[in-house]
Amino acid sequence: MVKRSDIVLTGDRPTGPLHLGHYIGSLKQRIELQEQCTQFVMIADAQALTDHAKEPEKVRANILEVALDYLAIGIDPTKTTIFIQSLISPLFELTQYYLNLVTWNRLKHNPTVKQEILQKGYGESVPAGFMVYPVSQAADISAFKATLVPVGEDQRPMIEQTNEIVRTFNRTYNCNVLVESQALIPPIARLPGIDGKAKMSKSLGNCIYLSEPADTLAKKVKRMYTDPNHLRVEDPGEVEGNPVFIYLDAFDPDEKKVEELKKHYKRGGLGDSIVKKHLLEVLEEFLSPIRKRRAEFASDPQEVMKMLAKGTEKALSVAEKTLKEVREAMGIIYF
Repeated sequence: MVKRSDIVLTGDRPTGPLHLGHYIGSLKQRIELQEQCTQFVMIADAQALTDHAKEPEKVRANILEVALDYLAIGIDPTKTTIFIQSLISPLFELTQYYLNLVTWNRLKHNPTVKQEILQKGYGESVPAGFMVYPVSQAADISAFKATLVPVGEDQRPMIEQTNEIVRTFNRTYNCNVLVESQALIPPIARLPGIDGKAKMSKSLGNCIYLSEPADTLAKKVKRMYTDPNHLRVEDPGEVEGNPVFIYLDAFDPDEKKVEELKKHYKRGGLGDSIVKKHLLEVLEEFLSPIRKRRAEFASDPQEVMKMLAKGTEKALSVAEKTLKEVREAMGIIYF
């Protein structure tokens, strides 16, 4: 149960426009949370550089794109503090202090880090910044004294490691400066890609973006993976694990209609093209107003950047206060 006193920290890496997977996994929840408690949303450009250091222009260009997606889906900068990570200097100082409280062996065995290393195919060439980003994430979370962090199930080990660092810091310096946080897992934490793979991912090219033009959306829905054994219309089809029905569960407000389609599909006599046509209508109805709002905000990019500057200034003041408390606890305030 979310309390008014809760503080939420969440964010996204600006490596491209946001997609429906982001919306289901976190963005939808943020719209609700901004009405219930204090919320900080971070555009994590410094974290994006851990594996995009040689293409900073890509990260820079996507800061505005991510901000436009936030505004278009209804994140309100008067209710949610939206800020740019790299401009919050206390985060980097906190990371340095926390690095002394965690072992390299512990970092190597973080399940989330291990999995991402495999996915990215680093082998033995893992950037040091990538290996220590769980510590950077701990700095992000603790700087704002976040009590809730919306994440997918695969990110839970990151929150556990943050809490380990928080406990170690408080115990080492005999204080209660830092607070532990709790992972907030959404009801539907992940959407599969349109190719049927377990996760919608920009790097896999299997996304439907929040800014997707109508004609591109139609093409993507048309080629969506379904039940490979549903070869003829009259054949019974499988609903479980079928991306088209997973998307309908996530986006179609007419639950009764979805259940009817599922029953029909399972007993046979319902072609994939009919189900996809309905899904396209549902997604177009969802994305059309988002596209319109996004275009309105995009017409004045300077105003969007002013919003980010204001949010970053507010976030900086909060993080500076935590850093001062950390330094006092460590006894390294000299003047």
